[in-house]
Amino acid sequence: MNTTEGNPRGTIKKASEKLDTKVLLSTLWIVVMINMLKADILSLFIPGALDEVAKTSVSVGASIHQLMLGAAIIGQLAVAMIILSRVLKYSLNRWVNIVVSLVIIAYIWGGMASYPHYIFIATVETLCLLLIVWFAWTWRNVEA
Repeated sequence: MNTTEGNPRGTIKKASEKLDTKVLLSTLWIVVMINMLKADILSLFIPGALDEVAKTSVSVGASIHQLMLGAAIIGQLAVAMIILSRVLKYSLNRWVNIVVSLVIIAYIWGGMASYPHYIFIATVETLCLLLIVWFAWTWRNVEA
């Protein structure tokens, strides 16, 4: 068990104290990405799901190709955050993680489907993204 040395009560260290914050943020981005992929893959098995995408494209005035491009860009933002969380300097890292997390939360719930699996996975993604915001917001630069 991971306990604090010299502590007679043997309290468990918080995750943010055991892991470097950059590693923690990057790992949370990996979890978000896996969940985004899982939601999309599961949605492919729902009859009529592609027809809903076509209806959405008509209602927002964009072609399916434009919608897919937008989804690809948002998806690549999340992929990029896996590595950017590890390599960006402290102050830029904090703000990029916060801003991109909020953008992706808006994307997840703005384009939400009413399928139970999607709502569940979107909730998990949102919790992970809120954790990213929290860890980035409370992150203090110990190197300075």
